[in-house]
Amino acid sequence: MGGTGPKTGPNTRPDMGPDRPIILHVEWEDIGAALRAGWRDFLAAPHFGLFFASVYVAGGWLLYWAFTAQGQLWWVLPASAGFPILGPFIACGLYEVSRRLAAGEALTPNAVFASIFCQKDRQIPAMAAVIVVFFLFWNFLAHMLFALFLGNAVMTNISNSIAVFLTPEGLAMLAIGMGVGAMFAALLFALTVVSLPMLMVREVDFVTAMLTSFALVRESPVVLLGWGALVGALLFAGMLAGFFGLFVVLPIAGHATWHLYTRAVEWH
Repeated sequence: MGGTGPKTGPNTRPDMGPDRPIILHVEWEDIGAALRAGWRDFLAAPHFGLFFASVYVAGGWLLYWAFTAQGQLWWVLPASAGFPILGPFIACGLYEVSRRLAAGEALTPNAVFASIFCQKDRQIPAMAAVIVVFFLFWNFLAHMLFALFLGNAVMTNISNSIAVFLTPEGLAMLAIGMGVGAMFAALLFALTVVSLPMLMVREVDFVTAMLTSFALVRESPVVLLGWGALVGALLFAGMLAGFFGLFVVLPIAGHATWHLYTRAVEWH
């Protein structure tokens, strides 16, 4: 198991230098402990969780409005499938809240947002660029799959109907798209599961952070991929009710990710 409790000491000081990260083995007990700690952090500072979640929810509403306004309702499905890719970046504010709660530091809006604003001069923007590129590439793949399977369906009203997905071609597109999307999401998850929390508090480059994250998943693949699947399922469940469920799901997942990082990576 990654540890018997949160390792707040070596992971919660942003002024510390880039010591060597030590990857620990993660077990299901660590996942449960991280989720419980995430729930406690959400209850301790719900206003922060609701605020950061609102950014994600507003983005989901904006996507839905844009596609429906253009008569492209069917694009809501692939866009929604790729939208959770942006979740780890938006959760950076939640990582900072959890860090401050664990370290006993001031938890005021000025302190939290000042710390987040300082990240513009560090490695978080580079990591954000990687995540956005993944999101854009997923949308490119979705367009390509549509062209391959449904590009000749000129007699189908695809602009404002999802009935196209129930055709043999549509079902084949969904099956292949889900398979490709799952592999795509698994790769991004492996690169980001602890890299963003790490970059929030450690002076390391984003490539080192991604490699460390990937090494962690390779060390405990079943547990961590299970954690990724759980987070993905919770995000989709939260999106089903007009994105409102994300006001609870996203804060808990974000806080829990921070605590999973403190249990999975030590520094020496």
